[in-house]
Amino acid sequence: MAINLYDQANELERALRQSEEFQQLKNMYDEVNSDESASKMFENFRNIQMQLQQKQMSGEEITQEEVEQAQKAAQLVQQHDKISKLMEAEQRMSMVITDLNKVIMKPLEELYGSVQQ
Repeated sequence: MAINLYDQANELERALRQSEEFQQLKNMYDEVNSDESASKMFENFRNIQMQLQQKQMSGEEITQEEVEQAQKAAQLVQQHDKISKLMEAEQRMSMVITDLNKVIMKPLEELYGSVQQ
């Protein structure tokens, strides 16, 4: 009997939402968004990050001034207790997703890895 991968993916999604890592991330995200100054500071930081990523992806050169602006914004958010905790929770969630991706990709790695041997 074949397994429905989409049903399994939906189960994984539900499990992810219930995970401690996601709950901590959600709680920190809510804390930052309930604090007006933290929310504005974090939004500014994210906008700067996205602008630089878009420039980089389109092959545009990033100026020294833009790099300095991004560094200043990063220093500010790292000094803010709520935002730094949110960023730590984001990092933990990213590690979980990276680990899950490794598990999901294992059959393909085994299949194509065996061809190279």
